[in-house]
Amino acid sequence: MPLAVYILGLSVFALGTSEFMLSGLLPPIAEDMNVSIPQAGLLISAFAIGMVVGAPLLAAATLRLPRKITLVALISVFGLGQVAGALAPTYEVLFVSRVVSALACAGFWAVGAAVAIAMVPMTSRARAMAVMIGGLSIANVLGVPAGAFLGERLGWRSAFWAVAGASAIALVGVLARIPRIPLPERRFGLKDELSIYRDRQVWLSIGVTALAAGGVFCAFSYLAPLLTDVAGLADGWVPTVLALFGVGALVGTTVGGRVADAHLFGVLLSGITASTVLLTALALFASSPVAAVVLSFLLGFSAFYTAPALNARMFNVAGAAPTLAGATTTAAFNLGNTGGPWLGGTVIDAGFGFASTAWAGAAMTLVAIALVTVSLRLHSGSRVVRAVSPRSTRKWIPSSGPDAPGDHSAHAASTPVTGHGGGDDRPEF
Repeated sequence: MPLAVYILGLSVFALGTSEFMLSGLLPPIAEDMNVSIPQAGLLISAFAIGMVVGAPLLAAATLRLPRKITLVALISVFGLGQVAGALAPTYEVLFVSRVVSALACAGFWAVGAAVAIAMVPMTSRARAMAVMIGGLSIANVLGVPAGAFLGERLGWRSAFWAVAGASAIALVGVLARIPRIPLPERRFGLKDELSIYRDRQVWLSIGVTALAAGGVFCAFSYLAPLLTDVAGLADGWVPTVLALFGVGALVGTTVGGRVADAHLFGVLLSGITASTVLLTALALFASSPVAAVVLSFLLGFSAFYTAPALNARMFNVAGAAPTLAGATTTAAFNLGNTGGPWLGGTVIDAGFGFASTAWAGAAMTLVAIALVTVSLRLHSGSRVVRAVSPRSTRKWIPSSGPDAPGDHSAHAASTPVTGHGGGDDRPEF
């Protein structure tokens, strides 16, 4: 795996820490800014919405810009957003800084994912995405608790300064190690790039990603009160269990990234099915402290075990527009991370209790399994069509894979595409 991919993972560590650290900083922020905790919580929602909106917008706006320059600009804006947050004199300024940071974060995710895919053969796509997602997992294990620790010892602004410092380190890495990725020789306009959304496999991938992520985070977002009010654990156990979830996520990302390139649909089906079973078990045995702790770790594993496959699948079906593929995946994950907690809050408000969030999450992942099954049937059918078609004997010029080293993104747009699945003709189960 190229060192540049790990540099992108380091950058994602800074992005992920900033995205999630506010959950442990809301009380001091609310007190300092003289707002309520729910108002402070809107800073989290603002970041999530900025990610959903910013990913496709930034991807479209930067389609014709050099990839490395775009990454440098976005990580710089993100870092400046952290500085603005650390210096914010009012809640309104802090809110704007979070929106700006989210837009830059979304853009970096989209472009960075496309760059990572361009630097590796097709048979290593999931592993490359696992490295980037691994940065997010490490942010949950180390970055978020460290931010909470700094906030408690040195004030909440110190956490923003720390992320700004991590962003500066990431900027140096991008400048030093990210190679120049040429733009495609054949330039496509935005209208041509948007044509990927005519493929039903793209929409199926969006639905699977949003539902798989949303189902897990429907329960995870309310894990703290479930542990204390239902399982009966002391408050001091909550950070430990959250860290265990993060450890499970890191292990799951590593394993899933190594397996998904050869068995993409197998990882999707087994991982999402495992999440469904674990969510059901959590709903049934939430009152058991031991079960709640063990299931939290396993749920982190199953959720992030599928993440590299979800990313790789989108690039496979939307290979002619890699930047928009990365942006679409980012938006889909954040739709799930926004919709899942909303559904969880809805069932809690309806009086069903904290354990009901696991039932609701399991319902979402069940729908995701159904969509994966439909996608697999379409994928298998399109491969059969290509196998029997006389046109399938034409010579292919590989745009990626072991026989096409170098910059794959430069040729992706000119790769012949037939049927559904973005021309992805290799076995995936």
